[in-house]
Amino acid sequence: MTFDIEIVLRNEKDAAVERAVHPRDPHKWDEEDVRDVLRQILLALNRVGNPGAPDPVVALRGFSWIVEPFDEGRVVIALEIPMGAAIAGPFAIGRTALDALVTRAIATTGGPPV
Repeated sequence: MTFDIEIVLRNEKDAAVERAVHPRDPHKWDEEDVRDVLRQILLALNRVGNPGAPDPVVALRGFSWIVEPFDEGRVVIALEIPMGAAIAGPFAIGRTALDALVTRAIATTGGPPV
């Protein structure tokens, strides 16, 4: 599936939009799928804030997030780091289900950052 990531950097007025791809539909996601989507969002924020820089190592720590309704049956993931904020989606999955998946995905992140 393809989804948009809208990014607003600190002290900027305009948003940038990046398009991302994930191979599975949201209603089939597990924690690893959510970790991949969160990494894509964080990397998109970095690309907009640091154009031309290589992708950094990503750790799923140190950011605020929330799952919010978008329209009937779809939600977005909003997250914020010191560099700025991003909203990704919309995703065709229930708010409660995705909220639980994000919570578990972050809590069970093990091993070194990727």
